[in-house]
Amino acid sequence: MRRARVIAVVAATAALLGGCAKSEGPATPARAGSYTEMPLPAQAVPILTNSPLPPVNQSRCGDPTASLRPAATGGPTLDAIRARGRLVVGLDTGSNLFSFRDPISGTVVGFDADIAREVARDLLGNPDLIDFRTIGSGDREQALQNHTVDVVTKTMTITCERRQKVTFSTVYLRAGQRVLVVRNSGINGMADLAGKRVCIVRGTTSLDNMRRGQPAATVLTVPSWADCLVALQQRQVDAVSTDDAILAGMAAQDPYTELVGGPISSEPYGIGISKGSDDLVRAVNGTLDRIRADGTWNRLYRQWLQAVLGPTQGPPVPTYQD
Repeated sequence: MRRARVIAVVAATAALLGGCAKSEGPATPARAGSYTEMPLPAQAVPILTNSPLPPVNQSRCGDPTASLRPAATGGPTLDAIRARGRLVVGLDTGSNLFSFRDPISGTVVGFDADIAREVARDLLGNPDLIDFRTIGSGDREQALQNHTVDVVTKTMTITCERRQKVTFSTVYLRAGQRVLVVRNSGINGMADLAGKRVCIVRGTTSLDNMRRGQPAATVLTVPSWADCLVALQQRQVDAVSTDDAILAGMAAQDPYTELVGGPISSEPYGIGISKGSDDLVRAVNGTLDRIRADGTWNRLYRQWLQAVLGPTQGPPVPTYQD
């Protein structure tokens, strides 16, 4: 009985060793993992490179940045805001450095948000008497025309075309369109975007600037600049192009990205106001004059933008039409 058990153990050991001797490495998994492409941002729309460009607006409005001179007077728009007790401001809560939610307090902060607070301070005596409403770049003019908001502080470039629909304050910041890419991408500017995929938010001047400056690029339009940053990080596009001020906010969120190339346009930012609200335009320009003079503008620039855009020579000099 004992001898039979020994023979069985020896036989089992030999079989085991034989099986090990035939093994030449880890076994190949029976089933490999599968991977799918990340979905594009919601409402992303590719624009074919051969699609027709919108016609160039031939309207002439003189200097589009010229606005109404400040005046300490009342009026129907100001009376309505004061009766309501709050200033309603349209902006983008996903625009880093300009208007975004502080992750700790949940408060909307940034350069544009604080400019709006200064307007509320002068109109209502308290910078916190303000309602922020998130709007898309393509909805800015309509929100003002429908009086959904009182003002728009949303990196809004002053153009003759837009002035046919809304009016503007004086310029409170000047930017220039550039390109954001992943570091070491081999893209060094607009010329290198031929045949590349570029993300741009619809309803912006950046879209037409790109299509005219580099028609060989494929443009993907999305609702917000935050969507563009995600698309770039997921390698769904090769670049993002818009104002350097906005791109600097994206670069501050992702150290693996960089701005390249020189500016391809001039983008003067103004506060958007509905047509016919001249009393509000003059009041807003009064606030902008004050913050230029008392150092508030410089303080806000240092707080939000200097680290990414570099030192400034000061706020833009206002131009008035009257």
